[in-house]
Amino acid sequence: MPRAAPHPPTECEHTYYSRLTSTLGLWSWKGVSVVEARPAAGGGRWVEISPERMRGWLDGFYGRHDGATEAGLVLTGASNGDTATLYPPPGCGEPADVDALLAGLARAPRIGLLLARKGAVAVGVVDGTELAASKVERFHVQGRTAAGGWSQQRYARRRNNQATAAAQRAADIVARVLLPYVPGIHPRPEDPIVSLVCGGDRGMIEAVLADRRLAPLVPLRHPNLLDTAEPRLDVLRDAAVAARRVRIRLVP
Repeated sequence: MPRAAPHPPTECEHTYYSRLTSTLGLWSWKGVSVVEARPAAGGGRWVEISPERMRGWLDGFYGRHDGATEAGLVLTGASNGDTATLYPPPGCGEPADVDALLAGLARAPRIGLLLARKGAVAVGVVDGTELAASKVERFHVQGRTAAGGWSQQRYARRRNNQATAAAQRAADIVARVLLPYVPGIHPRPEDPIVSLVCGGDRGMIEAVLADRRLAPLVPLRHPNLLDTAEPRLDVLRDAAVAARRVRIRLVP
C-alpha cells in the first residue's frame, strides 16, 4: 500500500541527515534518537527502535524516500527502492502490516528474560520494560590456563565440571523464577509470559535450557539472541528495554 511522505525534509535537513548517515552510520529524524546501525549478514544493516519512537522513525523513512509502498512489514522507498523490513519484538505475534504492528506495540506483553554466561545468570519476568520478578547469581568457573600437558588437561576437566554445575544452578533459578508464569505449568498463572528472550553466551543458554524441567519454555523462546555483557541486575534492566525494540533491516 503506498503511503505519502508526511513532511518532506528541507534541503538543509536532507543534507545534514544524509551526511550523518553516510559518515557515522547513524540515524536520527524528528524526535527519534540517534541509533547506531550494525552490519547485517548478507547485506544491509540493522537498527533497533523503541516502540514509542516507531511512528517518528516511519515518518522519517517516508520523508527521506518521498513516500513508500508497504507490503506487509516491508517498506520500499519511492525515490530509490531502498527497503526496510520490520521485525516485531517478542510477544507481538505476527502482525500483518505496519498498522497492526503499531497497534500491537501499544500493548506491551509480559515476557521472560534469561541472560547467561559461564560466570553468571540473570533471570527476570518483564512487564513492559519493568522487572516484575528477578534473580541474579554469579558462579565460579575456572579461567583458561596457558599451561600444557597434564596440567592443561586437569584444568580443562575442572573448568568443564564447574561450567556444568553452573548450568545446573542456573536451570534451578530459571525454574524457580519463570515456570510459575508459564501457561500449562500452573492451573491459573497470575499473568503468563508469552515469550522468552535470551541473551549472552549461546552455548550456556543451550546448556541451561537442556534441563528437562524447562521444556515448557523452549516453544516460547524468541529466535533473536541479545548481545549482553556479564549478567548483572543493571544489565538485566537494560535487556528488558532492548527486548521491546523493533528490529529493522535496511537495504542498502
